[in-house]
Amino acid sequence: MDQDGVRLPPSRIGPVATMGRRLALALATVAAMSVTVLLDRDGYRDGHDGSVSVLDAVYYAGVSLSTTGYGDIVPVSDPARLVNVVVIMPLRVFFLALLVGTTFEVLTQRTRQQWKLNRWRSRLHGHTVVVGYGIKGRAAIQALREGAAPGDRFVVIDASAATAREAIEDGHAAVIGDATRSMILAQAGVGSAARVVVAADRDDTAALVTLSVRQLNADAPIAVAVRASENVPLLRRSGATTVITSSDAAGRLLGLSAQSPAASDVIGDLLVQGHGLHLVDRQVAEHEVGLSPAQCGDVVLAVVRDEVLIRFDRIGVFAAGDRLIQVRTRS
Repeated sequence: MDQDGVRLPPSRIGPVATMGRRLALALATVAAMSVTVLLDRDGYRDGHDGSVSVLDAVYYAGVSLSTTGYGDIVPVSDPARLVNVVVIMPLRVFFLALLVGTTFEVLTQRTRQQWKLNRWRSRLHGHTVVVGYGIKGRAAIQALREGAAPGDRFVVIDASAATAREAIEDGHAAVIGDATRSMILAQAGVGSAARVVVAADRDDTAALVTLSVRQLNADAPIAVAVRASENVPLLRRSGATTVITSSDAAGRLLGLSAQSPAASDVIGDLLVQGHGLHLVDRQVAEHEVGLSPAQCGDVVLAVVRDEVLIRFDRIGVFAAGDRLIQVRTRS
């Protein structure tokens, strides 16, 4: 279990700023060593002209920090040699660690990121792809978590980098790009997805996304949200399994609420899977074959038989292969 405490956001410093900061530290180290040599220039001897100038001090700092060490400028006095041991040697170690650490970090970060990405892709199967991480997309993920797929993995596709970052912060993998492009859908693993939710902002975009998804995955259920009811037939011809008209659904719920607030409360309870009543889609049990809905312990609203939805009053008895749509309580 995670302990309580402050969790700071990750650093968002870019690579250019990081390299600039480390270059500044390297130059500062060279300057500090040059000043240290100049303060005791009489303790050094230049094999060329005998004296140590400012340029000589900078030159000595450069060749010493890089461990080149030509030997043309050397400390000859005891104080100068002591300063080399106490001050210049730690500066040399710091300088080398700075350069090597920068290269090692860049290489290991790229390798680690590529390894994680390849490992994630190899295990990407049976997940849920959600196109659009707006209000509808987030609500769909919440419903799936509370309902039949509580442990499902989600991959979000959104054209907005800021929205994709929000999905990542919420614990989901995210792909930034246009979901109408097959390349972007392939990066999200649509071909091996168990289900796809399309919550695009525009109906024409939703239709294009649905067509592209169906080309990559012929079997996965595709649930699509549209704004206008006249676009429902178009979405179904595009390959959508279920089409939800958000404006019509909201209007019908408003009308029902005005007529019967209690009935609207029941529908709201069914829509929220975390507590109270919830809908279950399950396979008929072997001992239930031949029974009628009245003989079942839970309320059966409908069955799916040979991919056809049959209302409860037309079921008759359960047959092998039926899927039951039931109302249950969380308990």
